[in-house]
Amino acid sequence: MNNIKYYPFLLMLFLFILSGCVPLVVTGVGVGAGTGALMSEDRRSSGTFIDDQTIELKTNRRIVEQLGHDVRINVTSFNRNVLLTGEAPNESIKSEAEKITKGVDNVQNVYNEISISEKSALSARTNDTLITSKVIGRFLNERKFQINYVKVVTENSVVYLLGLVTREEAENAAQIASTTAGARKVVKVFEYLN
Repeated sequence: MNNIKYYPFLLMLFLFILSGCVPLVVTGVGVGAGTGALMSEDRRSSGTFIDDQTIELKTNRRIVEQLGHDVRINVTSFNRNVLLTGEAPNESIKSEAEKITKGVDNVQNVYNEISISEKSALSARTNDTLITSKVIGRFLNERKFQINYVKVVTENSVVYLLGLVTREEAENAAQIASTTAGARKVVKVFEYLN
């Protein structure tokens, strides 16, 4: 019965992993201090880290305002490089989403991986979240690089890896991700330090 006191912690850990907040849990910091702890161990400058957060928020808002709710587009920014994933009903809307993204301040590059299809089912998105959590869990277990050097995004069982990494770190991350159960393909969207 003593193990019952750990259930809330385990549930919180599981929810953080699913939401992509692993570094907050791993470093043992509270949510309020999380951003500072993440920035102190990140290769991006604090200004770039904040720019990435701002790019994601502004781009998401503009896409919803201009394209409505008929699309499901995810925006991920790392070192001012933006990855667009999700679904759009046609090529015109896919192109418009890219144009909107390029119009946001501080965006350097846009990688448009939006597929032309209907919105994915909740079960598919849940599976993608599970794959992401498995990849992150394996990164933690393998300990080949600092966990927050690589950002993981999964869409339709395709794992996208973003980050500012060495070539060795990139290869390790890609190898781990590609051998994770459920991953159909791995796409590297890295910037290299060497």
